[in-house]
Amino acid sequence: MEIISVKNCPITKALEVLGGKWKLRIIYHIVEDKPVRYGELRRYIPEISEKMLLQELRSLVENKILEKRSYLENTLRVEYTLTEKGKEVLPLIKMLAQIGMNFLGE
Repeated sequence: MEIISVKNCPITKALEVLGGKWKLRIIYHIVEDKPVRYGELRRYIPEISEKMLLQELRSLVENKILEKRSYLENTLRVEYTLTEKGKEVLPLIKMLAQIGMNFLGE
């Protein structure tokens, strides 16, 4: 196997973009073709703090995994959708969910 520097390692980059406690869980709760509002994400993942959710959403938007749309109505409405890059992550998340189900069933 070829030696790859940390700087050019694809696994390192993937973990940089998707790693951590919350990012994959956030992506998991965003349905492929349906926008999800910020408040919905708060309900889906109640144990995440507001500050951490905002930070992780910002990171996912900056890395082009999510797209953020803001609407000025009576109150500000913010929705998130998966980008094409984000949709590429879905098979990984589905596999991880299945593995998790197997462990839960033990």
